[in-house]
Amino acid sequence: MNLRRHFISLLVIILLAGFAIAVDYPGGPKIFGEKPTVHQGLDLRGGTHLVYEADLAKIDSASKQKALTSVTDILDRRINALGVSEPVMQTIKINNADGVLIELPGIQNIDDAVKLIGQTAQLKFMTIDGQVVVEGSDLKRSTVSLDPAGKAGHNGQVNLEFNPDGAKKFADATTANVGKQIAIILDDQVISAPTVQTAITDGSAVINGDFTIDQAKQLSIALNSGALPVPLKLVEQRNVGATLGDAPLKQAAVAGLLGFLAVAIFMIFLYRLPGLLAVLALMLYSTFTLALFKLIPVTLTLAGIAGFILSIGMAVDANILIFERMREEQRRGKSLPVALEDGFKRAWNSIRDSNASSIITALILIWFGTGSIRGFALTLLIGILVSLFTAITVTRTFLRLLVSSKAASRWANLTRVQGATV
Repeated sequence: MNLRRHFISLLVIILLAGFAIAVDYPGGPKIFGEKPTVHQGLDLRGGTHLVYEADLAKIDSASKQKALTSVTDILDRRINALGVSEPVMQTIKINNADGVLIELPGIQNIDDAVKLIGQTAQLKFMTIDGQVVVEGSDLKRSTVSLDPAGKAGHNGQVNLEFNPDGAKKFADATTANVGKQIAIILDDQVISAPTVQTAITDGSAVINGDFTIDQAKQLSIALNSGALPVPLKLVEQRNVGATLGDAPLKQAAVAGLLGFLAVAIFMIFLYRLPGLLAVLALMLYSTFTLALFKLIPVTLTLAGIAGFILSIGMAVDANILIFERMREEQRRGKSLPVALEDGFKRAWNSIRDSNASSIITALILIWFGTGSIRGFALTLLIGILVSLFTAITVTRTFLRLLVSSKAASRWANLTRVQGATV
C-alpha cells in the first residue's frame, strides 16, 4: 500500500512537472486565453516615463501633502489594476509646482494607461433640478458585464454596487423621482440620463453609454480605485530604455547556472545517488518557480533574480539537513527505511524554523518595501515556498521509491564502505 502511495505521489509530481514545462516553454499553450510570459522590470526592459502636474490651486496649503499622498495611493491602485508590477512612482517639483513621476515597466498600451492614470473619475448622480443625490464616495464596488440591449462591439456596461449609505440615498432618490430622469455624470460629462421606471432599493445601478468592453473595464478600474482628489495634467511622456540592458541579465543567468552546477557537483560527490536525486529535485524546483513567475505574473528585476538564486541555496540547505540526519540515524544502527523516515522527521524542525524566519522577513519587505526591494522579497518568498515542497515532497518521494527498489541494497553497501555517503 505504501509503495502504491509513493507511485501516486510520483505521478502527481510528473504531472506538475509537465504542466510547468509547458508554461516555461516559450511557444507553449495559452493559459486562461493568454500565453504566460516573463515580465521584465525597468532595469532590464525599459518602459514609459510619465510626469504629471497636480492642480492644487483649490487645496489649502495645510492639506496639499495629504492630497498628494492620496493621489499616489490611488494611482498605485490604478496602475496595478493594469497588470503593471513594480512601477516607479514619486512626488516631484515641476517649475515650483507639485507633480508625480511615474515609470511603467514594459507596458504595451500607452494611450490607455495615460488616459486611465489622468482620469479624475468624479462620479455623480444628479436630478433634473441639479441636486446631487449620490456620489462616487458612496460606491462600494463596480464590475463589468454585457449589455443585452447594446449593439455588438459596444455592449459593455458597468454595474455599480453602493455601500449602505449610498444604497439608502439612491433608494430615496429613485423613489422621489419615478418617471423623471436622473443623470449619471462622470468628470462633468453626462454619460447617460435614464428615466426612473420604479424605485431601486437593492443598492445597485448600471452605467451603459455605448461602451466597448475595454472602455467599460477602464471605467470600472477608475471607479474602484477611487476618485483623484485633484486634476492631473500630463506634462511629459517618453519611452525609457533599460537602465541595465541585456548584459547584466546574461551575466546573472551565467552566474546562476555556474552556481547550480557547482552545487550539483558537490551534492553528487558527497551524497552519491541521493545527491543525484536531490539535484533532480532542484531542477524541478527551478522549473516550478519559473512557471509561477509567469503565471502570477512576477515582474523580474535584477534584484528579483538575486532573490530567486538565493532561494536555490536555501533549497540545497534543506536537502543537506535531511541527508545529514539520515546519516546520523544509520550510524545508530537503524535500517535504511527507518533512517529515511526518522531523518526527515528530525530535520523538519530545523527546516521549518529557518524557512519560517525567512518567510516572515520576506513578508515584511513586501509589506513595507517598494520597487526592487519588494520584487526581491516576492521572488524570495515564492522560492522558499517551492523549495519546501521540493525538499519535503519531491526529494522524499524519490528516496522512498529508491529504498523500495533493488538499488537500496547497493546504496546501503556504499554507505557502509564509504562513510562519507548517506
